[in-house]
Amino acid sequence: MDLSSAVSSAASAASDAPSQTLRESVSTNVLRKALDLQQQGAVSLLQSIPQPQYNNPSNLGNSVDTKA
Repeated sequence: MDLSSAVSSAASAASDAPSQTLRESVSTNVLRKALDLQQQGAVSLLQSIPQPQYNNPSNLGNSVDTKA
């Protein structure tokens, strides 16, 4: 390998390093946004579940038969 190709490949590697960090940063931010959206969707779904309505008689559940 001659000197000019070594310098060229070193310069190429040096110029690719910032773009790689930028790609990783953008990728991390996109992932964070996607997780935030999923969290908001899950919270929305959980909040949309109606609360159960119990129509049991008032005496039901007041005592437990442990001999049965």
